[in-house]
Amino acid sequence: MSETKKHTTISIPTPLFKKVEQRIKGTGFTSVSSYVIYILREIIAEKNKDEKEEMPEAFNEEDEEKIKNRLKALGYMD
Repeated sequence: MSETKKHTTISIPTPLFKKVEQRIKGTGFTSVSSYVIYILREIIAEKNKDEKEEMPEAFNEEDEEKIKNRLKALGYMD
């Protein structure tokens, strides 16, 4: 018996959706969802790599700033 993939819906502001839509034109991404999933996986993988190197006890302000800066650079935040 195969496991069925389950998805949830996440709402993002329409202007942000349109920015992402413009950003993925001419790339291999077929949808905004596929791009957002890719970016989130990259962020999580980077975080997991950092955790393996040094196990922080909690999510600190420096980590939060890194994520915010990364999201801004990717056009997810203004």
